[in-house]
Amino acid sequence: MKVTEHIKNAKGKSLFSFEIVPPQKGQNIQKLYDNIDPLMEFKPPFIDVTTSREEHVYIKKEGGLLERKVTRMRPGTVGICASLMHKYQVDTVPHVLCGGFTKEETEYVLVDCHYLGIDNVMALRGDARKDEAYFMPSSEGNKYASELVTQINNLNKGIYLHDIIEATYKADFCIGVAGYPEKHMESPSLQADLRRLKEKVDAGAEYVVTQMFFDNQKYFKFVEAARAMGIEVPIIPGIKPVAVKRHLSVLPQVFSLDLPDALVSEIEKCKDNKTVRQVGIEWAIQQSKELVEAGVPVVHYYSMGKSDNIKAIAKEVF
Repeated sequence: MKVTEHIKNAKGKSLFSFEIVPPQKGQNIQKLYDNIDPLMEFKPPFIDVTTSREEHVYIKKEGGLLERKVTRMRPGTVGICASLMHKYQVDTVPHVLCGGFTKEETEYVLVDCHYLGIDNVMALRGDARKDEAYFMPSSEGNKYASELVTQINNLNKGIYLHDIIEATYKADFCIGVAGYPEKHMESPSLQADLRRLKEKVDAGAEYVVTQMFFDNQKYFKFVEAARAMGIEVPIIPGIKPVAVKRHLSVLPQVFSLDLPDALVSEIEKCKDNKTVRQVGIEWAIQQSKELVEAGVPVVHYYSMGKSDNIKAIAKEVF
């Protein structure tokens, strides 16, 4: 079932969903199941599964030379989606990236998703590689998320990349995209960023999931500004509980966001990360309760492979 259908069927009730990260290459999927199991009591209608782009590793050769190889440390997004659908009878949302994929590789991924009965995809540009200062699109790949949305939407119309390939069936993906309440780090302004979001919606995106934020007023103002821009699709808030003290510096640096001074002050008082984790849970509970009271369609949690804090939050909210 499509994400938009789940929202419609909820008839105004806020739903619970979360995002997981595939295990690193070589690890067993059981650890992933162990973290998902405790969250299934809250009946998530869908689970997002991230996709990692390629990384460069350097292999030492004779004579001290280094050979550069391309690898993916967390493969298997589509396979994990299929496994979760089978095990939990839940819809899944694989993330599809511009970065690291050609348009043809993207088409192969989408065709596989269609074969497996996956109804939803999240279309993202993706981040720069670790060895890149700025995002560089892949050769023969989509440069922007709006282009990726167009490619997916074309598949929904039965339009494939090569005219010589004829298909009698069409895909029917519900396309999600990212939104940034505090603007994307590369955008010159929030209004410019909203124009990019409007382009994605006009290209065929049917819902938006926001980047994490810690001040609900920023989300509410973002939704208001998006509506004024003519963006009418559901806008789902994304929540991540602070878990360790280093998040005070890492989150603003990596995601270009602000942490409320009240939250910063409470975390600075903490003597260890166990206490920080509890502060993060309590803050996210209050955030979530306010969002649910405001009637958001879904509260979406970034679990990052851990479920204990997400469960503690969900128990108080859903």
